[in-house]
Amino acid sequence: MSEQTADLPQGDENVAQATRDIADVAAVEVITTACVHLLSAAAVKVGLADDPESQIDLDEARKLINALAGLITAAAPEVSDMHARSLRDGLRSVQLAFREASAIPDPIGKGPGEKYTGPVN
Repeated sequence: MSEQTADLPQGDENVAQATRDIADVAAVEVITTACVHLLSAAAVKVGLADDPESQIDLDEARKLINALAGLITAAAPEVSDMHARSLRDGLRSVQLAFREASAIPDPIGKGPGEKYTGPVN
């Protein structure tokens, strides 16, 4: 235990440790991790999980895909092309899965995230 955290209660010590840990993480890693979490959640909500019948929620998926598309679009200049390309590929996959899962598909260019990415078909 460091001198700085020796006088802190256990909960406060954990917060101090987490704060120090996040300070050591590169911005690109934080951004890509957030994108992966959004992508994973969107994939589950569009039915790309083990139990699609009970997990599909297209309203929730739309929100997640919009957030993911906005984050990827905004972050692309800040992260390497390698990171941005793989994130865009994942985004496109969930956008297409959303379109397939929709009983009444959105018009081309009006689907989730398409205001950021352009039409996906």
